[in-house]
Amino acid sequence: MAAVVRAVDLRGRRLVVTGVLTRSSIAFAVAARAQSLGAEVVLTGFGRRLRMTERAARALPGSSPIVPLDVTSARDLEALSDRVGEHMPAVDGVLHSIAFAPGEAVDGDFVNTEPQAASAAYTVSAYSLKAVVDALRPLLNAAQPPGASVVALDFDASQAWPAYDWMGVAKAALEGLGRHLAAQAAPQGMRVNLISAGPVRTPAAGGISRFQSLLSLWERAAPLGWSGDEQDAIADVACYLLSSWSAGITGERIHVDGGLHALGSLSRPAAEGESA
Repeated sequence: MAAVVRAVDLRGRRLVVTGVLTRSSIAFAVAARAQSLGAEVVLTGFGRRLRMTERAARALPGSSPIVPLDVTSARDLEALSDRVGEHMPAVDGVLHSIAFAPGEAVDGDFVNTEPQAASAAYTVSAYSLKAVVDALRPLLNAAQPPGASVVALDFDASQAWPAYDWMGVAKAALEGLGRHLAAQAAPQGMRVNLISAGPVRTPAAGGISRFQSLLSLWERAAPLGWSGDEQDAIADVACYLLSSWSAGITGERIHVDGGLHALGSLSRPAAEGESA
């Protein structure tokens, strides 16, 4: 008997995707893959970067409205549900792909970073997950059947990566926040999961001076292999988590990194600037 191959089905799923800046963004790959699987997608953008989101959106396989969202703006957060609600009556899934740290909080002197810079990294890169979920809760709770899915993009914070500094601390906070949010949202049938992705060439990667060293480490040591253009592999897992196929999964952190996380520090070569 021939094997039956089925793709994840996102037909009828209504998704909000944050963080699309260019066609190299992981969020762009997720939005494109979700549309190809039948999902309806609303994007968010803000400020001067809104035009970048608009340009990238034109390259998607389907049309996607864009609503403004600055996660540091109380006004934007208060208006988010109404703005998204103009395009869809309920939300079945959210991709959180938002991260930022001031220049002094990465690639710098970690112990001398000013509190304001560290706080900004935490607020935008971690707390914003909770803020966005709260803002969209009326639409998430309106999903029928119940079972909205929230997926956040992460970079493994169980180790101190060179030059990642306060962004690494913020990602550790994101991981903890994801677990607590998953427990809090479960009674409403909502799921919250994280994807710990390996390094890929995105706009955000340009802000990390030692990014190439991290990428070289993955290219040399990841058991399954890894390149700097693995956005599609990450998007496939995100779409699985955003679908009803992952209905029994919450509070999880799934690594999409070619298996590097499974290796001990002595079994892989050290990246430049990293202790072996």
